[in-house]
Parts: sequence; C-alpha cells; structure tokens
Amino acid sequence: MAGMSLQQVAAYLRVGTPQIAHMARLGEIPFSGPLTHPLFDKEEIDAWASRRILGMGERRLADFDRGSDMPSPMPEEPISLCALTRDELVVAGLASKTKASVLADLTKIAEDAGLLYEPRDLLESLREREALCSTGLAGGVALVHPRHHDPYLASESFMVIARTAAPIHFGAPDGKPTDVFFALVMQDDRLHLRALARLCLVLSKTDLANAIREADSSEGVIEALRTAEGRCAIM
Repeated sequence: MAGMSLQQVAAYLRVGTPQIAHMARLGEIPFSGPLTHPLFDKEEIDAWASRRILGMGERRLADFDRGSDMPSPMPEEPISLCALTRDELVVAGLASKTKASVLADLTKIAEDAGLLYEPRDLLESLREREALCSTGLAGGVALVHPRHHDPYLASESFMVIARTAAPIHFGAPDGKPTDVFFALVMQDDRLHLRALARLCLVLSKTDLANAIREADSSEGVIEALRTAEGRCAIM
C-alpha cells in the first residue's frame, strides 16, 4: 500500500501541513524517503498519534478537539463521549487484579454487550497496544484502546468505563496504581484519535476521574461523564 503524503497526513491529523513538515525535519514524526517528499505509513502514524495525544496539554487537546489548526468552512462537531457508552458498558467494582486481567475483563464486558465480532481479535489488539507503551496516565486513569481500529472489530464504536475494586499497577508514568479504566473501540482510526483527544480533554479540565470513583452505580458513572462533558463544552 502506498504511503500517505505530507498533505494527507496533515488533513488526517487535523493540523497544518507546515507543522507536519516541521516535525519531520526534527525527526519527531515517523516517515520514510527524503524530506522533500516524505511518505508516512498509516499504521505508524496512528500509533504515534495515539501516544502523542496521551501526552498533550489542555491547550493542544482543545485545539485538536476543535480542529482549529486546519482552516475549514465546516469544522467537524466534537465527538460525544456519552453517545459511546451505556449501562451495560459500565462496571463500578471490576474484580481485575492484574494488567492482563483488566484487558481480558474489559473485552468481556464488550463481548457480553454483543458488540464484538471476535473477542480474541480485540483482546490481542489491546495487548499489542500496551506492548508499545502503557496507556496508563498519571492520576490513576488508563485510556485503553486497540492498536488497530476498523469495522471488523466491533459492530459499532463504543466506550467501556470500569472502576476496579482495588487499584492495580498498570504502568502509569507516575508509578502509581490505576483504578479508573476507559476502553475506546472505534470503527476507524480518525474517529479514534478524535475520541481519544476528547476524552483526554474532559479528564484534564474536570474532576471526572474522582466523580467515577465516588459513583455507586453504572448510572452514576454515566451521569458523572455527562456532567463532566457538559462542563467541558462551556469552559
């Protein structure tokens, strides 16, 4: 398959072409070929972008959420996180005690909801993504997601939210254990990047993680998400 051009990557990531060219010159983004005509592998770009989004600050997350780096007469509407989840995708008190069991249990939640074509495919993709680097963040939160995103993993895009009964070590950069898990499974990579940036933004601008810790039911968790996303929209 032919690689993506500079302009295609810029449009895909919703940033300006000069910014992608600048990152290529600095060696900050994976590419092949000469700097005058760089080619980008879509799989490598998706993995790179996911890791980069997890490390973005609030301002850059907000810019990505709005797509403000890309001039457009019809900017895309932000993704609704609440629309991605429902009661059966939320578990407050997951029994998982290890990283491996969390990934398996998150997959089982989606399987029980009837969303997966082949649960083993999702679980393997989650493992592959974690092998690149942990999706755990500081503050006891992890944004778990598969390495690849396509319509053959699930019948629709969705988000699982789970709070473990006890925090577990998940490889967070602050070295502390994790107890709040989001599993994002989207039907294409661009939707995934937008949803991931949206979730990071909401978590950084609100007290969503603690609200989930305090919720005593799946309904309470969803209400906490709805409140946080609503607050984020008006900030």
